[in-house]
Amino acid sequence: MQTQTQQAIHTEAKSLLERFMHIRSRSEEICAPLQPEDYVVQPVVDVSPPKWHLGHTTWFFEEFVLDGNLPGYKRYNEQFAYVFNSYYETVGKRILRTNRGNLTRPSVEEVYRYRSWVYEHMERYLQEEEIGEEMQQIVELGLQHEQQHQELLIYDIKYILGNNPLLPAYAPRPETAAATPAAAPEPLRMLPIEEGVYEIGWQHPNRFCFDNELGRHKVYLQAYSIANRLVTNREYLEFMEAGGYGYFRHWLSEAWEWVKQEKIAAPYHWHKVEGAWHRYTMHGLEPLNLDEPVTHISFYEADAFAKWKGLRLPTEQEWEVACLRLSPEPPATANFQESRLYEPAVRATANLQFWGDAWEWTASAYRPYPYFSEAEGAVGEYNGKFMINQMVLRGGSCATPRDHIRATYRNFFNPHLRWMYSGIRLAQHI
Repeated sequence: MQTQTQQAIHTEAKSLLERFMHIRSRSEEICAPLQPEDYVVQPVVDVSPPKWHLGHTTWFFEEFVLDGNLPGYKRYNEQFAYVFNSYYETVGKRILRTNRGNLTRPSVEEVYRYRSWVYEHMERYLQEEEIGEEMQQIVELGLQHEQQHQELLIYDIKYILGNNPLLPAYAPRPETAAATPAAAPEPLRMLPIEEGVYEIGWQHPNRFCFDNELGRHKVYLQAYSIANRLVTNREYLEFMEAGGYGYFRHWLSEAWEWVKQEKIAAPYHWHKVEGAWHRYTMHGLEPLNLDEPVTHISFYEADAFAKWKGLRLPTEQEWEVACLRLSPEPPATANFQESRLYEPAVRATANLQFWGDAWEWTASAYRPYPYFSEAEGAVGEYNGKFMINQMVLRGGSCATPRDHIRATYRNFFNPHLRWMYSGIRLAQHI
């Protein structure tokens, strides 16, 4: 007769198996429109080949779950740990990140066989073994990790195809999205938040979060206001036409050097064709939709635009408080990965766009919360070691799975990067 604890563990394992099957198949669905040649390309260091993402997320389960826990498990290929380890120093050597594009072998077909091998053994492990709470947490971390890589896959696929001279489409626009008439965005308004002491960080100990969300703590915020929506292409184009990229006063010193050295003059994926702006999308090159949120913006550009407007970016604490006050849960109209649109969209007026469409740059550096501590072993390398030289983004994007995001979720990127779906929300002191 099973105890209540054993029954709870069995139920959790069954739930994990269902989520495992769904999430793993979703990664392969994202890659389904690709040609074999698309799987191997690495145009820049920040982009990993899709084949590598599929192998890396598979290796994570083999390395941290199956090996040493499933009786009799034999690794599919001993060399794959070297090929598909990303940054875990604890578990051994790995290829340089810049060399991922040199992996003509293993083949795409072999990587899919590797996924099938690990899938079958994970299914057996989750069905047959008594899985303790600690291992359940590792499996859940692996699922959340794969969802992060699904989003990265979409960024990277868009970059790979968007740098192909033919600018090929990844897929047609979904019929439901094409049939939905676009409404003009609401006029930009600033929504006030009163000064006070607020609590920040994850507060549900029995539900998953990443370690960088932990250390719930109090912060004092001066009165401020925050925009009711994201900045649009139309508004950003006004900045460009006003000479925003050519006037140093708008830019931080490091940002100004970046603009000059890289000859930056527009958001990434923007192209001027016969005198008119177009934007490369996952559906091919399209005329710029002026009412959509601007995306593929670096922190440098977001900060410069805010200064040009006489405003600023919110801190991550201000963003979290405002989100929980004004839009505590994702609305039905939020644009996430599930829409299959993979691009920002003009949304209904009730949607303040705190959720989905584009990750929102904040004015906060990525640093640990009070009481933050790293876990023992390799999983302790997941977030803490990256808490330097990066800025925090909030809210998720059109490439984020809906069940992956939280108001406390802290994404982070280097300030010059813009291949991801990143946008702008404005704030000001009151």
